[in-house]
Amino acid sequence: MRRLLTTLVILLVVLVAGMSALVLLVNPNDFRGYMIKKVEQSSGYHLTLEGDLRWHVWPQLSILAGRMTLTASGAAAPAVSADNMRLDVKLLPLLSHQLYVKQVMLKNAVIRLTPDSAEQNQPDAPIAPGGNQADDGSGSLWKFDIDNLRVVDSLLIWQRANNEQINVRDINLTLQQNDKHQAQIELSSRVNRDQRDLSFNLAANLDLQQFPRQIGAQVTQFSYQLEGADILAGAIKGEGSVQAVYQQASQQIVLSQLMLSANDSQLTGSASAQFGPVPAYTLDLSATQLNLDALSGWQTKTPDEEKLPPPVTASPVIANQADDPQQNLQVLRDFNAQLKLKADQVTYRGMSINQLAVQASNQQGLMTVTTLSGKLAGGDFSLPGSMDARTDKPLIKLQPQLRQIELGEVLKAFDMPSALTGTFNMQGDLSGDRLNAKAFEHRWQGTAELSMQNAQLHGLNIQQLIQQAVARNDSSVRGEDNNQRYTAVQQMSAKASLSKGQITLSGLQAESPVMSLTGSGTLNMPGKQCDLTMNVLVTGGWQGNNALIAQLRETPIPLRVYGPWDQLNYQLQVDQLLRKKLQDRAKDALNKWAEKNKGSQDGQDLKKLLDKL
Repeated sequence: MRRLLTTLVILLVVLVAGMSALVLLVNPNDFRGYMIKKVEQSSGYHLTLEGDLRWHVWPQLSILAGRMTLTASGAAAPAVSADNMRLDVKLLPLLSHQLYVKQVMLKNAVIRLTPDSAEQNQPDAPIAPGGNQADDGSGSLWKFDIDNLRVVDSLLIWQRANNEQINVRDINLTLQQNDKHQAQIELSSRVNRDQRDLSFNLAANLDLQQFPRQIGAQVTQFSYQLEGADILAGAIKGEGSVQAVYQQASQQIVLSQLMLSANDSQLTGSASAQFGPVPAYTLDLSATQLNLDALSGWQTKTPDEEKLPPPVTASPVIANQADDPQQNLQVLRDFNAQLKLKADQVTYRGMSINQLAVQASNQQGLMTVTTLSGKLAGGDFSLPGSMDARTDKPLIKLQPQLRQIELGEVLKAFDMPSALTGTFNMQGDLSGDRLNAKAFEHRWQGTAELSMQNAQLHGLNIQQLIQQAVARNDSSVRGEDNNQRYTAVQQMSAKASLSKGQITLSGLQAESPVMSLTGSGTLNMPGKQCDLTMNVLVTGGWQGNNALIAQLRETPIPLRVYGPWDQLNYQLQVDQLLRKKLQDRAKDALNKWAEKNKGSQDGQDLKKLLDKL
């Protein structure tokens, strides 16, 4: 054991002595010009090193440098700058005065991917002959071998054209590559923008054999968390994986085998992006479960909870001031896109949507939705349409088709009183400038054909109102005992027109076994008020005087329903109608008597009197 320890101590002394002698014999500043030349030859970037280079021998033989920059030809700002750089080098090549770098570490670096840091062609630069002679494919693109790269506590500034800059902070990157130019990467960072914070971690395998012409990546582990303004209190978090290939010549990135989760939602599919003056994006996604309520924080509220604020962080003040719809939609002008989405089940505002299918495209501000369909509340819907954001005033067009949908579930989902329930059908043509409730209530317009089956108007029993009013005026008849607090009809239809929040109903018709009605009216959506005028014919449920009942079954009774949706008022003029009926019956009897006695003076006098009435 003593001999082994002695041998180890001797080896350690020799190693320390050798490294110390090497440090004294080799000046790291001798490699300054060599590194600058090699970097420029292999990448085209100019390397600047400020201050003297110095050795660091423990625990790894390294060259330490002060501030450094990498600048593209003609660029106004450096692509990479760092306060400190460390080069871990191999010992044996130094004996022959050669530099072999095992690892490059940058600390507090700033990486710029902006127009200012991009390469700029000089006006007086010579024009190379056709073809790219610098890259003929015959030599390795890896001129300066680096086994490992580390970036610690750094910042990435990304900007395309004149768009807003995006800052990616706290970058910690580790890249390890082998002699086959295959690498493993670990990256963690966060993005902060508009009072929202996105933090993420990923691990990936890179294929860099054809770098920079092509880069392949397999992201094996990815996790993220999004929190901040307008994000639910528990944050949005999830995991994912993907395979990606980037082609430099076509400036295209293709994503395949994409898997991404967000809380309890999962997405799979593929995507691609074609960069250029007008980027083009393609998304083809599918999901078994897509819970939009869990992502937005929406919850069904009790009456007491409706008075409390939602459990999300308030949005930034500047965002609330963006009232111009064009400010939000003008981003559509900057790209082209194709979207396909299929979801087995979607949860939205408490409603379960099954077999959702979406197919849409965008052409620099002209967005066309060819398919937006699914099954909802016992029926199905289709909402094709378009959005034109190419002009100063956006125009949205929708052609909704709703079939056999339970209306009460939809009204409840949008916090509207369930004054009317039943199986709802609609076919319409609508247009507006924004997709939100406020715009729909104030600025949308269009027409629609409506129908319902097994409808119930809650809070008002029209048949009972009419029969009770008749019984109060004539005790010889009465209606059947009925404690229902709603009006039930089997079939109902109407035509509707929408303008600035006012829905005008025409051709209103409704049928039930004991009643039929016709009418028209208006619905005020912003004020949640209605004013309907109807003629109601009650054909069943009468008891008593058969002669009067026979007349009532053939006599439409005027009814006006008005007021707030959740507290309807009515106006019924049964007494005037019955009085007029009685007068008509009496007048008819007198006319018959006068006609029968027209030869007498009394008959002639009565006839003259009746003609004046």
